[in-house]
Amino acid sequence: MSRTIGAAEFKEPCLAILDRVDNDGIVITKHGRPVAKLTPVEGTSEHLIGCLRGKSKPAGDTMSTGVGWDAES
Repeated sequence: MSRTIGAAEFKEPCLAILDRVDNDGIVITKHGRPVAKLTPVEGTSEHLIGCLRGKSKPAGDTMSTGVGWDAES
């Protein structure tokens, strides 16, 4: 059976709730009326939050626009 939570209660600890959501899901209410249901994505073996950490590297100098200029001229 789905758990029910108010929108205000959901807003503050959202990331922690995302980590704990189970297959039954969580019903999110606003003023006591259901407005949404949060359910986990099917077929994922790892958490979505942070799953791409360390999987890409920036190319080139990230602190440069790539355009050369001379402030003296």
